[in-house]
Amino acid sequence: MWHIWIGFDHILFLVSLLLPAVLLWRKPRWEPAKSFRASFWDVAKIVTAFTVAHSITLSLATLGWISLPSRWVESAIAASVVLAALNNLRPVVEGRRWLVAFCFGLIHGFGFASVLQDLGLPADALLLALVGFNLGVEAGQLAIVALFLPVAFALRRHWIYRRVIFLGGSLLIALLAGVWFIERVGDLKPLPF
Repeated sequence: MWHIWIGFDHILFLVSLLLPAVLLWRKPRWEPAKSFRASFWDVAKIVTAFTVAHSITLSLATLGWISLPSRWVESAIAASVVLAALNNLRPVVEGRRWLVAFCFGLIHGFGFASVLQDLGLPADALLLALVGFNLGVEAGQLAIVALFLPVAFALRRHWIYRRVIFLGGSLLIALLAGVWFIERVGDLKPLPF
């Protein structure tokens, strides 16, 4: 759980996917969702797709079956956050955000794996650590969803949610992730935030 809560790029990716869950895209604008149930099931599909995808690559990378350079993985994670946030500002993927969550979840799984690999656990403890780590990440994600979704749904009709939280938040997330992307691609010294 600790990794998901201190992994700002993963949190912001998840928040980017959650922000529009209480809204519906009706060209040319976002409108409030009509029911909590529909928003809940949208979030359930997104979180499940993200979980399945990152569990696959987390397992493959932790067990040593696939290995990618960390700079590539970290750059791709930052890019995924940028793209998810920008999709909120100008929707390209509307009804299948769960598919976006799945595709980008594959990348995020490699990022999670690097944390687990850095622990240098013996091979006989790796499977148990993998399961425990993944369950912790899921618990952390579900805690974020449980806090976010009811509040967002309650505020969805208010201009503060649509203008400040949704649009402003998406723009801020895209800018932060853009900085992270530049830092990671350029192998630059991280900024203090």
